[in-house]
Amino acid sequence: MDPRRARLVEVASPARPTGRVLVLHGGADRPGHPPTSTTQLSVVRMIPVARRVARAGRRDLAVHRLLNSSRGWDPDRTPVEDVEWALWHLAQQGPRLPTCLVGHSLGGRAALLAGAADDVVSVVALNPWVYADDARRTDLAGRRVLVVHGTDDRIADPGRARRVVTDLRARRTDAEMVDVEGGKHAMLRHGRVFEDHAARFAVETLVADRSG
Repeated sequence: MDPRRARLVEVASPARPTGRVLVLHGGADRPGHPPTSTTQLSVVRMIPVARRVARAGRRDLAVHRLLNSSRGWDPDRTPVEDVEWALWHLAQQGPRLPTCLVGHSLGGRAALLAGAADDVVSVVALNPWVYADDARRTDLAGRRVLVVHGTDDRIADPGRARRVVTDLRARRTDAEMVDVEGGKHAMLRHGRVFEDHAARFAVETLVADRSG
């Protein structure tokens, strides 16, 4: 098996899911673009996010984590292509379901840029590392987007994320940004706040009726 190939980790698989959540990690570039490790901090940090979404979704949401082909943003195969592969693969394995992409840092950017894919109805970007013109690189009309950003993030600029949200709104996308006061890039401080925002938004956009 190619060690650089993207992989999926199942977090929750209810019998009759009404929606799907795909959780995307970040991670800085490394020389030679080595394969993603299950123990790297950017991957481990998304485990509680995925578990929180699964608990909130209970019997309704299938949840998977995506492990990218390589660390960082490999121009030979970007995380966006890994997301597209994951969506295709999951569709082949079972019913096609409305999907929410939840990503952190570069995973947040990948979620935004892959958000126009079939089946995707919503995107959550946590402290996304973006370019200010990223809204022009994709068409998210008809999707819902939530950006959650720590005010003390010194790695991913909250100002650039806010510009992307503003541009998405101008392009008729239902987009909003929530500030986490004192939050930093790794989401270790106020981590539960980031997790709760992601879980609530995923449930809100994928589960129409939680009664009964």
